[in-house]
Amino acid sequence: MDKVVEEVEKVKKEWDETYKKTQEHIEAIADYGKSARAKEENNSLARLNGIAQDGLALLSSFLFTLDLLAPQLPSEPEVQSTRALLQSSKTLTQNLRLNLRNANLQAKANLRKAAQEERELLLGGGEESTVRRRNLQTKAGMTSAAESITESLRRTRQLMVQEVERNTSTLMTLDESTGVLKKAESEYKGHRSLLMRTRNLLSTMQRQDVIDRYGKEK
Repeated sequence: MDKVVEEVEKVKKEWDETYKKTQEHIEAIADYGKSARAKEENNSLARLNGIAQDGLALLSSFLFTLDLLAPQLPSEPEVQSTRALLQSSKTLTQNLRLNLRNANLQAKANLRKAAQEERELLLGGGEESTVRRRNLQTKAGMTSAAESITESLRRTRQLMVQEVERNTSTLMTLDESTGVLKKAESEYKGHRSLLMRTRNLLSTMQRQDVIDRYGKEK
């Protein structure tokens, strides 16, 4: 098989697979918010949109590659067939983009409806409403407890930082005091040495004076 023909077939297959997956993600977006589980998934809608957008970008990339390969096909019928497929694929990709927009509008409508039903359930009477309110109160209590623990940890950390800063300051002061004491000790040793030399000199002078007087008396 010709290399260009082989590459074209490969791109066609990858385009079909990507199209199906992207279509499934768009359908999932349209259904988002219809179940309690979907509502509780963090950033699930944003994640689905990201995957769908990536799929659309990949489809456009495949079409660009197909457009480059079409003129290189070995026969004119193959060229015309590939170009016709390219045009229909572009139309399908554009329809997917429109479907994605409509799916997001549907998801928002689902979420609004679910929120309204939740509100009516909480404000209504009956055992189900009571259980729901208790669950929400429990969750609120757990959230409050978690926030309290976080705040306590933050204060503890702040106190530890302050204690470390105080200890560091104390150590610096001790280092400075030690330096001053060492300097004073060194000066004291110097003065003591000078004093000893002065004493020795005085003793020598006194002995000399005694000798001189004794000599004169003789």
